[in-house]
Amino acid sequence: MGQREKQNSSYPIKILVIRLSAIGDIAMTVPALWSVVQHQTNVQITFVSQGFARDIINQIPGVLFFEANIKGRHKGFWGIFKLFRDLNRLDDYDAIIDLHNVIRSKILRNLFFISGTHKISIINKGRKDKRKLCRIEHKVLKPLKPTSERYMEAFKALGFTVDVSFDYLFNEARLPDNISIHLGYKDKRWIGIAPFAKHKGKIYPLEKMERVIELLSISKINKIILIGGGGKEQEILESWEKKYPNTVSIARKYPILNELKIISNLDVLVCMDSANMHFASLVNTPVVSIWGATHPFAGFYGWKQNPANAVQVDLYCRPCSVYGSKPCFRKDYACLYRIEPETIVNKVNTIIDRFHKI
Repeated sequence: MGQREKQNSSYPIKILVIRLSAIGDIAMTVPALWSVVQHQTNVQITFVSQGFARDIINQIPGVLFFEANIKGRHKGFWGIFKLFRDLNRLDDYDAIIDLHNVIRSKILRNLFFISGTHKISIINKGRKDKRKLCRIEHKVLKPLKPTSERYMEAFKALGFTVDVSFDYLFNEARLPDNISIHLGYKDKRWIGIAPFAKHKGKIYPLEKMERVIELLSISKINKIILIGGGGKEQEILESWEKKYPNTVSIARKYPILNELKIISNLDVLVCMDSANMHFASLVNTPVVSIWGATHPFAGFYGWKQNPANAVQVDLYCRPCSVYGSKPCFRKDYACLYRIEPETIVNKVNTIIDRFHKI
């Protein structure tokens, strides 16, 4: 039976979607996944990724999750071959959609092609245009296609209906009792601060971010909720928690699903160009996003976030990197250091005031 016939019947169309990392990029796949299963009720998607993606993908009805253990059983070339065999035993797939398009995913999709699954769609990452956007000389500074749209196009290439109707996974989720005890019941303005990112070129200087927290924590109507990972991040956030009133750290205290629920209850989240921006976008929370070496034009802005809420400075060398991983061309990270804490605080207050007037 052909795919078009399957789309017009009750026979399930089984799609394997590959996106092995990173968590922020996985969050950006949600609008496409949600739209596909909403518009094609006979489609069954199996999403293969690392375990950290499970809590996000499991929120989408009609999407199954398969964990790729790329640090264990599925590590290296032979690990990818084992992953192929594990998935092949699990089900027969009508199509493969590669939303990653890196060496590991290329090997995996080609193994399926050799085995007879010939309907394959691959994301077009627009790498050439991104190189033009990030070069120092002869830079082409123009907005590129959003990554979320690129994911949608990979589904459309196989004939699936996809649109932009997705709004959020949930809105102001009820918090479990243990979290409510920790944070207290919401009788103030809840402001999230997520000050970290993977690369230095995306991290607002910590001494300046501390000043943001100091200014916001002065007001008794504000509660500052600090969000981050383990190790050094956790140490820094817990030191700020002790130093400033009305401030609490949730670093490494809750799984991703509960962090999403907490973020859904924030009035606003201050974050970098990082996964937390995309988490907030999935739960209808406005963000004040801070951009340094990277730029919203590269296509990684949060889903349905207001572009006016991005905080950035104009420099001839920005952006110099898609991911913020390159050393600073100027050597001084002026793109970040020239952003004043008061600018961020004013933006936060403007967003909250606007929200409470609606």
